[in-house]
Amino acid sequence: MAISRLPSAGFSITVRVSVTADASAIGRLTTSVGSSGAIVTALDVVDSDHTSVTVDLTCDTADAGHADQVVAALRELAGVDVRKVSDRTFLLHLGGKIEVTPKVALRNRDELSRAYTPGVARVCLAIAENPADARRLTIKRNTVAVVTDGSAVLGLGNIGPAASLPVMEGKAALFKRFGGVDAWPVVLDTQDTEEIISIVKAIAPAYGGINLEDIAAPRCFEIEARLREALDIPVFHDDQHGTAIVVLAALTNALRVVDKRLADVRVVVSGAGAAGTAIMKLLLREGVGDIVAYDRQGALHRGQSDLNPAWQWLAEHTNRDNYAGDLAGAVRGADVFIGVSAPNLLSGDDIATMAKDAIVFALANPDPEVDPREARKHAAVVATGRSDQPNQINNVLAFPGVFRGMLDAHAEEFTDEMALAAARAIADVVGEDRVNPTVIVPSVFDSRVAPAVSAAVRAAAQTPPPPPAADPGPADLPQIAARDSAATEPLPH
Repeated sequence: MAISRLPSAGFSITVRVSVTADASAIGRLTTSVGSSGAIVTALDVVDSDHTSVTVDLTCDTADAGHADQVVAALRELAGVDVRKVSDRTFLLHLGGKIEVTPKVALRNRDELSRAYTPGVARVCLAIAENPADARRLTIKRNTVAVVTDGSAVLGLGNIGPAASLPVMEGKAALFKRFGGVDAWPVVLDTQDTEEIISIVKAIAPAYGGINLEDIAAPRCFEIEARLREALDIPVFHDDQHGTAIVVLAALTNALRVVDKRLADVRVVVSGAGAAGTAIMKLLLREGVGDIVAYDRQGALHRGQSDLNPAWQWLAEHTNRDNYAGDLAGAVRGADVFIGVSAPNLLSGDDIATMAKDAIVFALANPDPEVDPREARKHAAVVATGRSDQPNQINNVLAFPGVFRGMLDAHAEEFTDEMALAAARAIADVVGEDRVNPTVIVPSVFDSRVAPAVSAAVRAAAQTPPPPPAADPGPADLPQIAARDSAATEPLPH
């Protein structure tokens, strides 16, 4: 059975089946699952008697339709009774994924009197007299708001605030697990720019940082820029800056593998929305040789009409040769392809036209811009956004440590220097002596990552930014944490 997607733990199912007790019974089950294109990950015997055996068969499938096909194939086997099918992802989400746990015991009246009235009044008055003490005496010290309007959730599009809540819960869980940061979902039932800005400003006193999440361009650019100007706590749009940080870290090590310098390479970026724009600005800050930006309008180049301000800026600061053709033509001879756009835009034959020792980051999820199996036939290094492939570009490598560092430094803003420092820290966790084509980023479970990123960000927060250069060029780039007034709607990713 041919399937277009690779099986993934995100579509894992457990099927409880009863099968006649003969020597070949279990083998017939696993063979059926394998022939259906799924991957068996566990098989547990839960009951048996003289004539039958009941097992829980767990397998990864490619999507919900594929899971149905696997179950249907099992039902067709002689002597097999499918009793129950459980979707393991939905089971994990029952009741939500996060909770509030008190840090103090409330065992008696004495403790209650200090944690709450009357003792708490003294702490309130101290903060009223010196508002800066809120960072020291309240949850503000370690708490981040994960704010969304549900307008650009993963690759699902504009699904609204309630449907976005499982993603925001997951984000909060990742903050805690990897950075020790207490984060809470703030899902807003509005997609009006002014309302979002007003609401976030109003709730900001309770938080030490704001993480904007899954807000569609162009509104995300304006919302971030204006909140950065209005608030005295860091505002970080993870879809932009988290992605850009990890991409730069991965590219740093990929270039080490192929022995090329960033200043010498030509990069093609498919997708000039929030993530793509931030990636390109960070690469420009770090001194990339040249970039060609590609989106629905084609390759962004000088002389195009009706470009929005963000695309106009990219047209003026990238694409040195003013290329105006299609994506396949853009990658011809390029050293690096970075996709944050849509699935199946390129073929293996397109990758074969790239420069020797090409680097391919196909990050659209769940289906990349090019099949990674085809890309590996021609490229020296391939990365995706998938957890079941080598070299996963995952924002969790960045945002927990970035916020941990900003909170510890009592930072009032997120800066370019922090982004660059975080990227270098992630790259260096792997180490130049350990990088290879399948290891250009550390595992998301590498316990060294968040502390290294945190330390780098904290140091950058405490170091004055360098003075602007006198000559034009890269010094004239806007801040990576862009204050663009408009941009394009990102391609699905």
